[in-house]
Amino acid sequence: MTTIKNNNILKPVKMNNLGRFLLLGIIILSSSFKLSNTLHAFHTSLTEMRYNAKSKGFEVSVRVFTDDLEKVLSHDNQNKKIIVENNDKNDALVEQYVKKHFMLVNAKNQLKAIQYIGKEKEGDATWIYLELPMNEALSGLRLKNDVLIDMFEDQTNIVNVFVKDEKKSFIFNAKTKIFTIDF
Repeated sequence: MTTIKNNNILKPVKMNNLGRFLLLGIIILSSSFKLSNTLHAFHTSLTEMRYNAKSKGFEVSVRVFTDDLEKVLSHDNQNKKIIVENNDKNDALVEQYVKKHFMLVNAKNQLKAIQYIGKEKEGDATWIYLELPMNEALSGLRLKNDVLIDMFEDQTNIVNVFVKDEKKSFIFNAKTKIFTIDF
C-alpha cells in the first residue's frame, strides 16, 4: 500500500481579488506566450477537480504544456523521443507518469484508485482526464501533486477543487507537494 508522508502539509491558499487577477493573468500568458518554437518561460500546470455527487467521485482535468510532458516522458523512457499527439500510442506512458505523481489518500491513509480516462492535445497544451471514485467523507484527504516537478524545479501546479458550491485552491511546488483537503 502506498502512503503519502505528512511533510509540508498546508491549508488552502486564500487569495484576494488582486491575487486571483494576477494568477489568472499568469495562466492566460502561459497558454499564449512562446519564446521560440514551443519553448516557454515558466512551468505551470492547472488542475480542476470537481466532485460529482451522483457518481460519488472526482472528475479531474490536468492541463500541462505538451513540450514539458514530452520532455519528462522521454526522460523516463531512456531518452527515447516521445511526441504527444491526439490518438497516439502514448496513453500508457502518460497514465503511468500521472499515477506516480498525482495521488489522493483518504483519512484512513489509503491510496484512492485513479482511473485514467485519456488525454487531448489542444494547441501547446495537453489535457489529461482522470476520475477518482470517492465513496466516503471528503474530510482528511491528502492530495499529492508533483507533476513535472521532477523535471523542472520551478514547476508550479495549481489545483482548484470544487465540491458543491465551494471552491478551494492549492499551489504545489518543489517545497510543497502535499495538501490536506477538507470539505
